[in-house]
Amino acid sequence: MEAFDVLILGSGLAGQSLALRLADQRRVAIVTKRALTDGASAWAQGGIAAVLDTQDSVESHVQDTLTAGAGLCDPHATRFVVENGRAAIEWLIERGVPFSQDPAFALGYHLTREGGHSHRRIIHVADATGAAVQSTLTAQIRAHPNITVFEQHIAVDLISGARAGHPERGCLGAYVLDVENERVRTFQAGHTVLATGGAGKVYLYTTNPDSATGDGIAMAWRAGCTVSNMELVQFHPTCLYHPKAKSFLISEAVRGEGGILRLPDGTRFMPNHDPRAELAPRDIVARAIDFEMKKRGVDCVFLDITHKSSEFLTTHFPNIHAYCLALGIDMTREPIPVVPAAHYSCGGVVTDLAARTDVDALYVVGESACTGLHGANRLASNSLLECVVFAQAAARDILARPPLPPVPVRDWDESRVTDADEEIVISHNWEELRRFMWDYVGIVRTTKRLRRAKHRIRLLTNEIQEFYANFRVGNDLVELRNLVLVADLIVRCALQRKESRGLHRSLDYPETLPVARNTRLRPRRGH
Repeated sequence: MEAFDVLILGSGLAGQSLALRLADQRRVAIVTKRALTDGASAWAQGGIAAVLDTQDSVESHVQDTLTAGAGLCDPHATRFVVENGRAAIEWLIERGVPFSQDPAFALGYHLTREGGHSHRRIIHVADATGAAVQSTLTAQIRAHPNITVFEQHIAVDLISGARAGHPERGCLGAYVLDVENERVRTFQAGHTVLATGGAGKVYLYTTNPDSATGDGIAMAWRAGCTVSNMELVQFHPTCLYHPKAKSFLISEAVRGEGGILRLPDGTRFMPNHDPRAELAPRDIVARAIDFEMKKRGVDCVFLDITHKSSEFLTTHFPNIHAYCLALGIDMTREPIPVVPAAHYSCGGVVTDLAARTDVDALYVVGESACTGLHGANRLASNSLLECVVFAQAAARDILARPPLPPVPVRDWDESRVTDADEEIVISHNWEELRRFMWDYVGIVRTTKRLRRAKHRIRLLTNEIQEFYANFRVGNDLVELRNLVLVADLIVRCALQRKESRGLHRSLDYPETLPVARNTRLRPRRGH
């Protein structure tokens, strides 16, 4: 058994920020499915939104967020994040993150603008902000004596105090599969934090890494946590369309710096859909592209920024330029083929402003959480900001509580299971789930499609649960079990929302109701 003061499941920006804020006073474990830097945070290109310029204001950033969120943002959570934005950026600067500099701006750092923002407020490291932030913090994580990192480990389930015979305690830690040694280990902790990221792999096409399988959301649900707004999945409008490219994201900042969306014949179409054209929020742009592709029967549209100089493009978008060039696409001379893809989960596990959940001693930070910030549509570059701000909030709350003493818990029991006889069951169900979620629960939905998806999910759930009950767990089975549960939560929330709002567009309920309400699901007692 492993015992720590704080167990953090996930190693993205939220998890790493939290670990560094805790480690001087607590013994911390970080459990990560792959390598320490293999998460969605490292893939983030655009940057982090915060009020850093004298021409900008907290009120403006709050209003832009509320507008993008289509009436569903929690105003208290929104203001909390925005007001703490500058301090979050200053903390990252103190940690040594090498943000792009420009003396023309007040703080000396270059600020770009993205869709939905009324000001330049995106601080960034060229077009690879997430990777730069992650590499900076990762070096400090590895060097800290109070942080122990467990790579190639995936959490199977949380340890409930009630089920472990300690009803006075909430979450006691987690059972964790050591992938390389194929054994389940027991991790006990006074406080447990889910920082496991999103669930993009529930869809056939996604900008997310392969590790984004909704693990934290699924484990929290099984532990008794409330989830909210799971139907609100953001589809990024501009994912590179190329047979040799695997879900490569073309940053929002390309449109922010003047990129124009065109049909294959060169016609610009966004002004026909929204007066903000290419700078409209992501949900509007993604639906516009989806509409044009289906209407005209084309496989993709094109993002054209060739009117900018080569020097500008190679300076501001060096990674995008190099990646496209390696595939034979020169963005300085020709437009980039793009399609929408599942990108970000705006819903998740319900938390308060200290990242606390319904279950005592269990916290959720980052994309797995539903804090109320994103509403019905996440404003570009607010996600990394949310990670840092809520990591600080969770750290403050955890440090204000005395470390909890360990209590005896049972180790994982494999006495009644055997090795799997046919792994094809897992791979087949994985493919089927992702395909029908894309077809039935995509950018535009109908009640009939949602009910079809619900029926298929029920059948898959029964098969997967039977497999889980009879065979030893492996990485693929753990992820598939979580994905099918998250798919079920998405569909149930989608059927609950009888309107079109933000990221949820229903052909059966095209109008937006006068009062915005969150969809909420609570596990049955004893679930």
